[in-house]
Order: sequence, then structure tokens, then C-alpha cells
Amino acid sequence: MINPFKSKKGLGRGLSSLLGDTDIKVSNDKISISSIVPNKNQPRKLFEKEALTELTNSIKERGIIQPLIVRKSDDKDNKFELIAGERRWQAAQSAGLHEVPVVVIEADNLKSLELAIIENVQRKDLNPIEEAESYKNLIDNFKYDQDKVSQFIGKSRPHISNSLRLLSLPEKIIDMVRNEKISQGHAKILIGLENALLLAEKIIKKKLSVRQTENLVRSLKSQKGRFYKSKDANTISTENDLSEKIGMRVFLKNKKNNSGTLSFEYKGLDQLDRLINIIKNNY
Repeated sequence: MINPFKSKKGLGRGLSSLLGDTDIKVSNDKISISSIVPNKNQPRKLFEKEALTELTNSIKERGIIQPLIVRKSDDKDNKFELIAGERRWQAAQSAGLHEVPVVVIEADNLKSLELAIIENVQRKDLNPIEEAESYKNLIDNFKYDQDKVSQFIGKSRPHISNSLRLLSLPEKIIDMVRNEKISQGHAKILIGLENALLLAEKIIKKKLSVRQTENLVRSLKSQKGRFYKSKDANTISTENDLSEKIGMRVFLKNKKNNSGTLSFEYKGLDQLDRLINIIKNNY
């Protein structure tokens, strides 16, 4: 039969290529909207209410033009699991439709996830965090590596790597990106910074652009560098003596009023336990 997605130019392998795989059987049909259940591996988590309302109104006027992609549910009798088209499915429910056009395919969990990711990436429906979580799902649960994800999605290896690095940010910043309070460009600058959360809050409060954020971080790093260079010889000598004595890096910050902090950098729990025991046994 004719593949309804054949004319679409895909990203990477694309929907057309995936649906054309020899191990996928495709059939067109109309099914009850109540027989469809959500995809447990759906990459997209957030749906804009305004966009859903517009699509609902469009469906009321013209119906659903592009069919949903579903597969038979593997754990619910007489149900179909949604693979691609969740926004259309939600809008169809709001529009009061009883039946929707679907493409029913036979696909395992991996193929289902691949199709869902491809459709959302093609449409640019995923926010940066959803995109990163999709790639991580392929890597963690389906034995992909970054090269394979890159080839599959049709994006460069650095793009995949930079996308995944967003997930190393503090959870509060991840939520800021997810909810579009700061952009992906802002978030990339904050990766690996100790004061990332404070900077993120400043970006929002001051409405800083990406360029302004870059300049701010560059300035802060420069100030930090000057601070460490300005340490006097006695402070540096004390740090070195203590580091050699206990086998850990030591940082001494002494203020003008002779108050300050003394911190230790340990590389494992063994070093931490040894440091704790030394303090307990001597004080």
C-alpha cells in the first residue's frame, strides 16, 4: 500500500524511512478515539494551551488531515498505543471527535520510541530538555551511543553531546529551560559553573541576552582569576604545606579582617573519612 509519509523529507532516517522498513507492517484505518492510550515513551511532555486551542478549532472546521500513528497495546486488550500525533489526539478529544484516522503499525518499544522522537524533532516540537531526555533514553535503555544517535537523528555528534550536557545542570535550571524562562543558549553558558543557579536567576531578573550572559560570565571568571593571582606568598605556602601533609588540595581564603575559609578537596570517600577521623581524633 502507499506509505502516507513517503513524500516527506526526513531528518536523519526520517519517518518515511522508518515506516518503510521491511519489518514494519502498515495499515490505514479509523478507530474510536477512546481506544487510544498515551505512549509511555512520549518524548514530549509540555503542550502549549494556546496552540492546542488553535488546533482544536482547526479540527472542528476541517477534521484531522494527517493520521495518528499507533500500535496495538502490549498490555491493554483492544487498545492502541499512540506513537506519534499526541497533540492531534488531545485536540481531537477537545473537538468532540469519536473516531480518528490512524496508521496502525507493528513496532517494538525501540521502534516506537524512534518514531516518536523523529516526528517531534522533525516538527521542532520538543523543547531542548525533552530533546536531551529523548537521546538519553535511547542511550540508557536501548544501547545507543552518541554516534548512533547522531546518525539516526541526522544531527552532528557535537549537537548530541551538547544537548546531553544540558542534563548535567541543576534541576532548577533544567526546569527554567523546560519552561522557557531561559534559552538553550543561556543554559549552555551555565554548564559547569559553581554559581550557575544564581546566574540563571540573574538572567531572568535582568532579562539578559545570551551575549550579555557570556560577557558577565567572562567578567566573573576574570575577577576570580585575579583574586587567586593576588594571593600572597604566605597564603600559597600554607596551602602547599597542608596539601603535602594530608594529600589533598587545600584552599585558604583570608579576608582583610583576618576571617575567612579553609577548604579541602577530596577525591573519594576514603579521603573524606580520613579527614573526618583526623578532625575527630584531634579536637
